[in-house]
Amino acid sequence: MPESVRWRRMLLPTIGMVLVLAFFLANVEIQIEGAAGWAAKLPTWRIPRNQWLDIFWGGRELTGYHAWIFPCVALFFHFPTIVFGLWSWRIEARLIASILLFWTCEDFLWFVLNPAFGLARFDAANVPWHIHWWGPAPAD
Repeated sequence: MPESVRWRRMLLPTIGMVLVLAFFLANVEIQIEGAAGWAAKLPTWRIPRNQWLDIFWGGRELTGYHAWIFPCVALFFHFPTIVFGLWSWRIEARLIASILLFWTCEDFLWFVLNPAFGLARFDAANVPWHIHWWGPAPAD
């Protein structure tokens, strides 16, 4: 089967699985954080906002929770590639795209599914930890 056909056949299942994973982690984070987003009330270390975090972290403080959860998710996505020894630049590009889609959907689902927020409160006035917004969505 040509690569372009195989890629198209994998696209929808990949997107579907990324959405399922995002749904589950969003629900886990709702249970952990409750209404206090960005680990505001978790017993974790924090690095306050500074010029480097403004550049590399979207203007938010860095927490121990986020410093561990982001690489953990990246490693989960890379696990099959490493176990089966199928790494290539093409696969890596797909993995990075999947991770970006995952975090975008997971963050949005956190608000939609969280009883303390919902779509009605998904805006800059109610979500102070997302500093930069492009219209109705956080820039990052």
